[in-house]
Amino acid sequence: MIAKLLIANRGEIACRIIRTAREMGVASVAVYSDADAKALHVRQADEAVHIGPSPAAESYLVGEKIIAAAKETGAEAIHPGYGFLSENADFAQAVIDAGLIWVGPKPESIRAMGLKDAAKERMIAAGVPVTPGYLGEGQSVERLKKEADAIGYPVLIKAVAGGGGKGMRKVLAAEDFEADLQSCKREAKASFSNDEVLLEKWITSPRHIEVQVFGDSHGNIVHLFERDCSLQRRHQKVIEEAPAPGMDEATRTQICAAAVRAAKAVDYEGAGTIEFIADASEGLRADRIFFMEMNTRLQVEHPVTEEITGVDLVEWQLLVASGEPIPCKQEELSINGHAIEARLYAEDPAKGFLPSTGRLDELILDEGESRIETGVEAGDAVSPFYDPMIAKVIVHHENREEALHSLKVTLDESLVHPVRTNKGFLYECLDHPDFAAGNLDTGLIERAGEALMPSARPSQHAADVAGARLRSDYFDWRAPREVQLVSELHGFRLNALQRKTADVWCAGEHYIARTDQHGLLASYGSPDHTVLVTERGQDWLFTPRPDRGGASAHAHDGDILSPMPGKVIAVDVAEGDAVTAGQRLMVLEAMKMEHALTAPFDGTVSELNASEGGQVQVEALLARIEPAEE
Repeated sequence: MIAKLLIANRGEIACRIIRTAREMGVASVAVYSDADAKALHVRQADEAVHIGPSPAAESYLVGEKIIAAAKETGAEAIHPGYGFLSENADFAQAVIDAGLIWVGPKPESIRAMGLKDAAKERMIAAGVPVTPGYLGEGQSVERLKKEADAIGYPVLIKAVAGGGGKGMRKVLAAEDFEADLQSCKREAKASFSNDEVLLEKWITSPRHIEVQVFGDSHGNIVHLFERDCSLQRRHQKVIEEAPAPGMDEATRTQICAAAVRAAKAVDYEGAGTIEFIADASEGLRADRIFFMEMNTRLQVEHPVTEEITGVDLVEWQLLVASGEPIPCKQEELSINGHAIEARLYAEDPAKGFLPSTGRLDELILDEGESRIETGVEAGDAVSPFYDPMIAKVIVHHENREEALHSLKVTLDESLVHPVRTNKGFLYECLDHPDFAAGNLDTGLIERAGEALMPSARPSQHAADVAGARLRSDYFDWRAPREVQLVSELHGFRLNALQRKTADVWCAGEHYIARTDQHGLLASYGSPDHTVLVTERGQDWLFTPRPDRGGASAHAHDGDILSPMPGKVIAVDVAEGDAVTAGQRLMVLEAMKMEHALTAPFDGTVSELNASEGGQVQVEALLARIEPAEE
């Protein structure tokens, strides 16, 4: 059995692996960059090794440094987590060549499934159904356009080396193809150093169904049933659940058998996921479910599978990497209840879901009926260098309805401040009638649109919970949300309607109050008399105003500020241009993703401080829009 394990990753997945390693009596070694010197995974590990500057390309993606850290500390094995080097076959081989144990599939299995076009050809040979499309070597714009026209629109462009929703574009019409192709190829080149693409027919009512598989070095391969990851935004998973709503036993049997055939086709060892796209226009049917790709690693959403099967997948990984067989046989695995996971990100839905970085002054994640997987604590910071995930929130109950309700309660009883999050957005997704009924597909979020956006201001009841005297002249909604407070030290005297709180308790320097209505949660900070209130997952900060006059100064409403450090890769306007609300002004590349900045209203570009290729810092004034005269 492995005695010491190095985790070649960071954040919540590093903490997740450390926890299981400790339970198994395995010593853990963390690696960290400059930005992560005081990170939670570093504090939790038995040892930690510095591997370089903050950018991942100079630290977490440098395999030589990670292998050297393992040798320096006497670690016998390396676990890659997910992302970074987890699906890099060359790194896996380098680990093995260094005499270390690679906690993952064999390098040749990674290579076999690493390129989506080659993987599909292998699946066809193995009798696994695949989506109609184009897998050819011809990569010229003309050839790809010709193939897309032949397939018929809408068509999906996918980077052959892609993953995590990057390097993917849905093209609705022929006239959009070339621009979307170039954007997709730029993103793929930045993310994977490979800009080759394949084309797929866009499936009507698509659902993303994936099957967890597991293999060992003794020739055994089992599946641990399916997950539904259909709720997505820009091809990025938002909420995942297991089992898939509406999946009947006959269809489950066929799709899971196909997943096992796929894994056997590459002689798979360790944890992996076979991803399928289902045409759910007539419900889930085995003859309308097609192979998309295989992820040769542990998935972000693996906890929902663990919850319904009672299996610790990281424990299985370490056992199998040590040469042991899978701990149980297929017939010993079964589904118990329903689990749902929501990904809590530091991002601002009001600004196109752009990452929100900074210090987490307040971080209260309710763990009453939930499993919280996180890599941060209150006082830690969300870095601009990495994925802005704060936590994964997982609930497990006897049925889907109970799990859905529990997850909404958990979101409403958690607080995050001052970093902006998608918590309110997650709540609205869970509360959407189609999602609640299980009528979901990958286009649900796009179709629902503004209905899923959190409220722009708190309700009167939320203000009551904050102890506010509700007079309109107390509010200035363009400045920080400030109201006059009426409160008591050990609770809240809700002045307007004299409601009572159901529960009040102390948590550090804060008094927490849960009201008897709407599931609202409030945190009263005694040092500065501020109150945080969560309503439908959305966090609101109330602070006392010393007087009623003198509204705070606020930024020009037409200022276009850089939401994060990045590079301007396109500028679509010039000074003096007339623009309309929602019109794209420029494109910023940050965190290997492209972010379009748009006009907030009709007007004129009165100032332009951005140029193509320029580097910009967070909050930099890129442009100013003067509103059109009415």
